[in-house]
This record gives sequence, structure tokens and C-alpha cells, in this order.
Amino acid sequence: MAYELISEEAFKRLTEELQYLKTEGRRKVAKQLQEAREKGDLSENAEYDAAKEAQALLEQRIARLEEILSRVKVISKDKIDTSKVNILTKVKVQNLKTGQTMYFRIVSESEANFKEGKISTKSPIGKALMGHKVGDIVEVQVPAGKLQFKILEITV
Repeated sequence: MAYELISEEAFKRLTEELQYLKTEGRRKVAKQLQEAREKGDLSENAEYDAAKEAQALLEQRIARLEEILSRVKVISKDKIDTSKVNILTKVKVQNLKTGQTMYFRIVSESEANFKEGKISTKSPIGKALMGHKVGDIVEVQVPAGKLQFKILEITV
């Protein structure tokens, strides 16, 4: 089975979320179900239906986190090769068309968050940058057209 590399921070965040959902999350849903049951006829009880739906969503999230954590390998920052763009590297690039400088952190799919500048190794930009070195010019096909980036810096 192929594993996904993630940062120590992401591993900690995912395991903490899983622990919370398995304990506090399940407790809250059980309380909602109990309160809804006490209100009588379950066939016409919207609160009971909502609590059952919340329970199903909670269990789906728990299963998803367990699946993610079963196939990850934690990589520490001191083991990351910064001679080229790699997973968990921070890349400073310049858009050659606009001159704009941007930073991207290359991460696994489960860590990707574009608003935070974290892009997946499987995203068009992440895929294009992987393996390139400082000074390389990388062309990326995105839905809006072709972009050209010059890699200015690679750090951890």
C-alpha cells in the first residue's frame, strides 16, 4: 500500500481531531439522541432525525480520519531535501507574466488548503513544481490558461 507523507503538525492535528470526535463528539451526539427520544414519538420527531443525521456524519468523519491515518508516514523537517521542490517544502515563485511573487507549501492531499498557501502534490501547480530546482522555469496548465513560474527559493 502506498503511503502519504505528512508533517508532524498535520499528524498531531488529525490525531487530536480523531480523539475528540471519538470521545466528546460521540458524547454530544448521544446526549442529543437521548434528549430527542425523551420527546416522544420517534416517527414524527425532527430533532431525533437531525440527531441521527449528526451521528451518521460524525461516524463518517471518524472513519475518514482513521483511513487517512492508516496510510500516512510522518516526515520531520530535518529529513526534507531542499535542493529541489519536494513534499513539505516551501517554494517562493515569481509569476513571469505578472511579476507577482507567491509562496506555496507543497503538502499531501489531506493537508491542502489554498487559503493558507498549502497546495497538494497532486494539484496542477504542485505537480508541475515537484522535482524542480531554484532558477528553473516551470510551465503550468491551469483552468485559466498557462502560467509560468520561476522558482526563486526552496526552504522548509
